[in-house]
Amino acid sequence: MSRPAERLRVIINHLDRPSAGIRAAPTSAQTVSYGHPQRLRYTLDNDLLTPEQRLFYEENGFLLIRNLVSKQDIDRFRREFERICRQEIKVPGLVVMRDVAIAKSEFVPDQRAVSKLQDFQEDPELFRYCSLPEILKYVECFIGPNIMAMHTMLINKPPDAGKKTSRHPMHQDLHYFPFRPVDRIVCAWTAMETVNRQNGCLVVLPGSHKGTLQEHDYPEWEGGVNKMYHGVRDYDPEHPRVHLEMEKGDTVFFHPLLIHGSGMNQTQGFRKAISCHYASGDCYYIDVKGTTQENIEKEVKEIVARKYAVGDEVTFKDTWAIRGRLVQGERISM
Repeated sequence: MSRPAERLRVIINHLDRPSAGIRAAPTSAQTVSYGHPQRLRYTLDNDLLTPEQRLFYEENGFLLIRNLVSKQDIDRFRREFERICRQEIKVPGLVVMRDVAIAKSEFVPDQRAVSKLQDFQEDPELFRYCSLPEILKYVECFIGPNIMAMHTMLINKPPDAGKKTSRHPMHQDLHYFPFRPVDRIVCAWTAMETVNRQNGCLVVLPGSHKGTLQEHDYPEWEGGVNKMYHGVRDYDPEHPRVHLEMEKGDTVFFHPLLIHGSGMNQTQGFRKAISCHYASGDCYYIDVKGTTQENIEKEVKEIVARKYAVGDEVTFKDTWAIRGRLVQGERISM
């Protein structure tokens, strides 16, 4: 047994933690230095994650697993995305988002570029991603056996048109979620092709998941910013950052308080990834009135009111409850 593993056993057995620091190599090529967490807060005890992987997620808030999703599945998701872009099928509840500055579509002439599909829970082919056994077995390590798929996205970062609108500001995903507890939420994000610094890979601030939810709003960027792309108002620009360069099928799991974003796509191609946010079926909804989340609640309710011609009777909680889907175990309070 490795030295980190021996130390982890000590922590699990509730003995005094050792004072020495370690270095751990996660499953990505990145190596991040850290010391021991005082207790295992962010991961659950099972036989899948190695002690080193658990310690890495505890300290850094993310874990990259190489070659997790098959190329065959990725290709199927891509074909379904193309069918939607060509309007060959209509998916109830699907939100098709377009870049404000990109006039050229990838598949349909004379149509603005699709930058994201959101809420694809009614598309059986894309939603297959959320219930892949290879994904769920890792999700269970973070949130337990009762698993709800709450938020689905296929991101199609377009080539930047010179206005930098292909950037995604640094943010925390919890800003969008009116459910808790925070430590029983996790995102799975899978690269659908090579993702690197040139085409705008994810950038994360390791360890930022240990903080609190920060105030978010639209950044004041020249060239504009896409709808719903809120960013953290204030974070330390000197905080160490990691660029998550990934290959097709690589999957990163990360905590909803982890501050992350992505840079411009400086290539001529579109950069695709598919993701799902999961929450434990034991999670519960909260009222965000009087919190930093009021602005996103207001924006979401306005969008829903316009799209479905409804009034204030639809709450922020309702907009999430109708999207949530049980993919494993029991739906208890979600």
